[in-house]
Amino acid sequence: MYNIICKATAIAIIGTSSSINAFTPIAQTNIPITRAANTFQSLPSSNYHQHSTLLYGAADDDAQDNEIERLKRQAAKLRAEAASLEADKAKQLAEAAEKAFNKFDVNSDGEVSLSELKMGLEKELKTEISEKRVTELMKIFDTSGDGALQLDEFVTVDRFRNQLEALAREEKRLAAEAEQEKKRQEQEVLLAEAKLEFLNEKEPTLAREEKRLAAEAEQEKKRQEQEVLLAEAKLEFLNEKEPTMSDKALSVLPYLFPLMDGLQYGRFLLSSDDAGANPFVVILAVLYSLYRSIPFSGFVAFFALNILSGNPSINRLVRYNMQQAIYLDIALFFPSLLIGLGGLISSGAGLTVPPGVGEVFSDVMFGTLLLTLAYCAVSSFLGKEPDSIPLISQAVKDRMPSMDMLEGGTLDNEGRFIPKMPERREEDDKSDEDKK
Repeated sequence: MYNIICKATAIAIIGTSSSINAFTPIAQTNIPITRAANTFQSLPSSNYHQHSTLLYGAADDDAQDNEIERLKRQAAKLRAEAASLEADKAKQLAEAAEKAFNKFDVNSDGEVSLSELKMGLEKELKTEISEKRVTELMKIFDTSGDGALQLDEFVTVDRFRNQLEALAREEKRLAAEAEQEKKRQEQEVLLAEAKLEFLNEKEPTLAREEKRLAAEAEQEKKRQEQEVLLAEAKLEFLNEKEPTMSDKALSVLPYLFPLMDGLQYGRFLLSSDDAGANPFVVILAVLYSLYRSIPFSGFVAFFALNILSGNPSINRLVRYNMQQAIYLDIALFFPSLLIGLGGLISSGAGLTVPPGVGEVFSDVMFGTLLLTLAYCAVSSFLGKEPDSIPLISQAVKDRMPSMDMLEGGTLDNEGRFIPKMPERREEDDKSDEDKK
């Protein structure tokens, strides 16, 4: 817009200048008519036309300068208006980006994580977006490289939509190019075979070369097919698909383990007079009785969850919740340790701790445990990993296997994926370093 205004101003200056040169009123000469007449009468006839030309030329220059100055002021005004419009537009975009950022930042921690970006875009665009596509968006706009978007890095939803469309177009273009390359290679193989038939061994050297090229093309094709099969086998081996309804329901059951071990903190609340009328308390009592009826139930539950969470064929959400349930149960040990140490210190110092302090501490711990387990259950039913528990969730993420850990695996005779053992991987890395 700014360039259009400047061009229009320049054209107006040129057109006005040419019109000024065409004629100039006599009144703009600023010379009294009588004085000009006397001057012309006193001049010889040979100088009359020369002085007349000078007078009209000076008047033309003054008028032209005034007009140019006026047009310059008008152009400066237009430029200022254009700059103001651009500033208003930039302000509107910044406000829209801030509004979208506040909507996407669900936990209000001042940054939009990968999961928040995926959830927000799916809600705004009303379509499902793959984890890979959201990761590509994060890499494009995350200029700080910290794995999250701050306010100064965030853009409007339209910018995200345009970038997603651009990524989709790029992916289609690459797929089309791959398909064309595959057809071209097949065409080359067919052409080589046709040439071999046509030559009928009349040119042995050329025939051998073409056979070699055909064999290499066939090997390359088999290699690509093998890579595709290997990638599919990896996905089948490490179940990271979207959880089904049965997976979501099953992923909640591991949290019964920390709930049963944490009932010791709710003994004051659950033993009150009106607790027996609460159906929730009755169900907990039945479950706890069944849990304690199994010998070494805590150890059995611990080892069962630990072994099952290492099975990669189980859905990722179920394996994640198994690991997190173990960590939550381990975390319940520390409050008991603090209570025991506090009792020893107070008895050694001759201090008497009021009974109400222990009761309040136990009630707070039990309430915190119930809120944590409720968050995990609701998040699991929604198909989302409950990964916002401080310290514990990050430790669980570090233990979860990923596709990068499956590099170097092979396929068996039935097409099943066999991961490389850690010892073998270390030996291969060491041999690669020795070669370097």
